Amino acid sequence: MAASIGTAPVPEPVFLSFPVEGMSCASCVGRVERALKALPGARDVAVNLATHRASLVLGGGASPADAAAALADAGYPVPETQSRIAIEGMSCASCVGRVERALAAVPGVSGASVNLVTGQAAIRHPEGVLTVADLVGAVEAAGYEARPLDDGPRIDPAARQEAEGRALRRDLIVAALLSAPVVVLDMGGHILPNLHGGAVTALVQAALATLVLAWPGRRFFRRGVPGLLRGHPDMNALVALGAGAAYLYSLVSTLVPGLLPAGAAHLYFEASVLIVTLILLGRTLESRARGRTGQAIAQLMDLAPKTARVIRDGAEVEVPLAALRVGDVVRVRPGERVAADGFVVSGTSHIDESMVTGEPAPVRKSPGDRMVGGTLNGRGSLDLRVDAVGAGTVLAQIAALVERAQGGKLPIQALVDRVTGRFVPAVIGIALATFLGWLAFAPAPALGPALVNAVAVLIIACPCAMGLATPTAIMVGNGRAAGRGILFRDGAALQRLRDVRVVAFDKTGTLTEGRPRVTDFFVGAGVAEGAVLALAAGLESRSEHPLAGAVVAAARDRGLAVPDPEQFEALDGFGVSGRVTGRSVALGAPRYLDRLGIARDPGLVAEAERLAGAGRSPIHLALDGRHVALLAVSDSVKVGAREAVAALKAQGLVVAMVTGDDPRAAAGIAKTLGINAVAAGILPGGKVETLKRYRTAHGPVAFVGDGINDAPALAEADVGLAIGTGTDIAVASADVVLMSGDPLALVEAMALSRAVMANIRHNLFWAFAYNAALIPVAAGLLVPFGGPPLSPVLAAGAMAFSSVFVLGNALRLRRAGERAAPAEATALAPRPA
Repeated sequence: MAASIGTAPVPEPVFLSFPVEGMSCASCVGRVERALKALPGARDVAVNLATHRASLVLGGGASPADAAAALADAGYPVPETQSRIAIEGMSCASCVGRVERALAAVPGVSGASVNLVTGQAAIRHPEGVLTVADLVGAVEAAGYEARPLDDGPRIDPAARQEAEGRALRRDLIVAALLSAPVVVLDMGGHILPNLHGGAVTALVQAALATLVLAWPGRRFFRRGVPGLLRGHPDMNALVALGAGAAYLYSLVSTLVPGLLPAGAAHLYFEASVLIVTLILLGRTLESRARGRTGQAIAQLMDLAPKTARVIRDGAEVEVPLAALRVGDVVRVRPGERVAADGFVVSGTSHIDESMVTGEPAPVRKSPGDRMVGGTLNGRGSLDLRVDAVGAGTVLAQIAALVERAQGGKLPIQALVDRVTGRFVPAVIGIALATFLGWLAFAPAPALGPALVNAVAVLIIACPCAMGLATPTAIMVGNGRAAGRGILFRDGAALQRLRDVRVVAFDKTGTLTEGRPRVTDFFVGAGVAEGAVLALAAGLESRSEHPLAGAVVAAARDRGLAVPDPEQFEALDGFGVSGRVTGRSVALGAPRYLDRLGIARDPGLVAEAERLAGAGRSPIHLALDGRHVALLAVSDSVKVGAREAVAALKAQGLVVAMVTGDDPRAAAGIAKTLGINAVAAGILPGGKVETLKRYRTAHGPVAFVGDGINDAPALAEADVGLAIGTGTDIAVASADVVLMSGDPLALVEAMALSRAVMANIRHNLFWAFAYNAALIPVAAGLLVPFGGPPLSPVLAAGAMAFSSVFVLGNALRLRRAGERAAPAEATALAPRPA
């Protein structure tokens, strides 16, 4: 765009091109064009039905946001997208609120979320209607530095954190060295009276204090004063006001003491320099702890090797990882990490995939098996063909998923945002009231005590602790989860999972291995068993369902040729049909035969009931419109499934199975696992209705599934959990991905959820309680009752401690969420409903 969006009309012509939703015919195009042409100054309007895009030039009189609003009013909205920018200069929760308000004020922005810990903002807005430059400009106008995340080489968050830490340590050392003589001179005066109050001593203190505030303390004034002048004070403004007031009062007492009332010329240089030094100490410790909260992503990306051995012209050539291309053949030697995602083309070995799945047991890999970049090879040597590089690798996608979840906001954060938005102005008001109250009611000379108590109020207040309480816990919790093979797609899922009262499982591939095998095969009179099985396998070869794979495997085990189908159609929850070698073939549930108008064979139906009672899944086969055969498929229960169900039930949760499988077969598996609530023979749409019934009866529902037909249920559930070994569609529909496929990972995820939420509650309690308890003490309310006053130096130390305490408490989560056995379940019991 040629101009930034503002509240005033755009003065120079602006070319816009954006997608439009909802157009289906030429009349839609006409309505969109009329809506755009009606805008003041609009010209060169063009709407393309094929690409579903609109373009126009806006002269003076309308803004790009007006164009998006006009289309929305006409019923053809511009789809939303999300932009991300990096922000520097934020130091507390008040800064977060200010930046969010600045971004939300940009016309066209529908939502903005800013994370204090990651220093990033995610902004939702109509695609093509505004640019990242508009967002950066809004942040800069609010007094902070901003840049697009994709603007040139991306700065490594760990490197940025380390650079910030080095700068803080440098300033802390300088401040401590310059402050030490000031403290010695001030304290020494109480021991050696001839050192106290002398003109030379006061001048030395003034010079050293000036250096402290002008050099290491400049960061507080450089960021705090502009915010104060704009009417948007933050934590830096509180420090600048407190340290600056103590310094200026002392400077006046040193240079022109006659301007002050008799007996009020006191020196508080030591308070001003120690305020800066102690807060720098707190921020240095905070920076170090913050760096540890974000180690999960850095550790993930460090798993990828820097180079790879590519086989070219029969020889090994070592190339940088960035030079790898899809299709390259890479050799992985014993003990090395796999360079990229791909499939094994030669060799066998055992691979440690714990960094992806959280499972410690190595997995055997042979030709045709999938490999994930960053996993650790065992003693064998492998060659793999690369099929994903860069951002397309599993490792990169996991890191992106973790980073996005770490940057998200929980619903509980809304309370914090409301409080911190008014916190700093309220503290300044309390400090002013404290100053005036001491002047009015304290015995003369009251100016010194009034200043000291007002400064203590400014310094003791800590919006930093409130601002860090939630994001640090989310970051550490998500990092811990990722290390255990549990990926939260967004931070809010952490909070929702804690409140779940019902856990509903799909059966195949979730509670069972998902590798079924054909155990029985019955055919009617006059039917050749091998020919029918070959036709069935040919049709099922196009299906993604695990049961289809069992039919294909059974045919190949018998040495039968599996033909390609000429036609194929799948109907979720019913079965598959098509033509194979010119014959009409259909496989599925009894209801599928009914739907196709095919009469059931009574003998085969009776056999199916017997097999279902034994826990096997019957599949009916029709050939050329006649019910001719029956296959029975059995799938073994996953290791850990029984333990997971027992642990969930011990926590007081309702455990259910929701499956499209035969009711008798499902009942047999449910009995084995100890599941009492079973909904079987359910179509994909019926799973959604079943979850709604569970929610009405018991409360929030979590659904665990892995197949394409589970996607609607995963989306409907309050928390959808996809097995990471399942289909891409299921994973994309879920809130949480369990990479290992182990049902016990769900128990662990719930334990992590409760641990994170408990940690957040603890952090918020202490952050709020700290301020509620100590601000009155700092104001001197206890002094009239014989209580002690709180000096600004102690206030600075307490303020620094509060932020470090919150971060230290969050870091405890790195040890949380260990896999819970049933015996431990009561310790993890959810809150009463």
